[in-house]
Amino acid sequence: MLGATAALAAPTSLQAAAPRDFLKELGVRSIINGAGVYTFTTASLMRPEAVEAIRSISTHFVRLDEIHDAVGKRIAQLLGAPAAMVPSGAAAGLTLGTAAVLTGEDPDKIRRIPDLAGMKSEVIVQKSHRFPYDHMVRNCGVRLVEVETRDELERAIGPKTAMLLFLNKSDHLGKVRMDEFLAIGKKHGVPTMNDCAADVPPVENLLRPIRLGFDMVVVSGGKAIRGPQSAGILAGRADLIRAARKNTSPNSDTIGRSCKVNKEEMVGMMVALESFLKEDHASIYRAWERTAESMRASLAKTPRVKAEIFVPQVANQCPHIRASWEGYPIVPEALLQQLRDGEPSIELVPAASQPGTIEIATWMLQPGEPDIIVRRIREVLTKGA
Repeated sequence: MLGATAALAAPTSLQAAAPRDFLKELGVRSIINGAGVYTFTTASLMRPEAVEAIRSISTHFVRLDEIHDAVGKRIAQLLGAPAAMVPSGAAAGLTLGTAAVLTGEDPDKIRRIPDLAGMKSEVIVQKSHRFPYDHMVRNCGVRLVEVETRDELERAIGPKTAMLLFLNKSDHLGKVRMDEFLAIGKKHGVPTMNDCAADVPPVENLLRPIRLGFDMVVVSGGKAIRGPQSAGILAGRADLIRAARKNTSPNSDTIGRSCKVNKEEMVGMMVALESFLKEDHASIYRAWERTAESMRASLAKTPRVKAEIFVPQVANQCPHIRASWEGYPIVPEALLQQLRDGEPSIELVPAASQPGTIEIATWMLQPGEPDIIVRRIREVLTKGA
């Protein structure tokens, strides 16, 4: 007679069941992702090896802290960081990193935050570095102190200062650049955190802040690295990574208890990073360039359509196409909606920097999709012309 464990493992049928079509079953449409690695488009497609790692580890029970330790050690080695951990995305990394500098490993402080009575309570950030995700920092109860110049930054540092926050993609916008910002933090003994969430490629955008010596560096796992979308990396000082771990699952009475990461996401993140660091990044980038140029040239053949290639300065630093038109009775927002509603459904975004234009990101496109996007844009433009 089979025991309970054997019964659970026994196949229910000798014939493998056909894979379920979940999109059809749930009535959800697949999309062509020409928007990029935004969360609302489910970012990137996970690497097959990461998916296989998730499947493999899912058949084992482990002690969560043990595998978190081991995965963190491996990721730290890969990145050349003192220590690392896998949070549930870059946003969670911001919360856990902030909690770490506030509480250390003090169990009373860990239980109390966001009540910061008797604790440091200010995080300094350049005004040009404010961004929606700094809400994840404010979750810990801190007050963000905005500065603009080096002099203002140094004068703002005081007994209440817990951390200096830097947004990597806004380096060129601030008056205090990365190297100088880091040096000020070290001069005053204040921990520094750099949010690089969407800043690979190139891989150097991830490695440089770590090598420079930021106390904590945050990156998303589900974008160019192509790991689980609900995972990320927090790398940096060993004492702060230990403190961040104390502030999250499986520890119950913590601000980060809801930022749970399972064993599958941890291992999937590690394997995705291993593969990402081994890639021929130059070759991949050249392929994106060829796709972008092919799309630009095809769009430009459409009468009264202008198309150009551009590369964002830091975040999502890969070839994009910016397109605009004259003489067609449709505005960009309506065109984007028709692409979204059509078949196949296509997701693009309006160009943030140039009103009246649309953007196409090349790096998440699958074979055949660039031609479909160009064809559908032409169809929508000329339908009422």
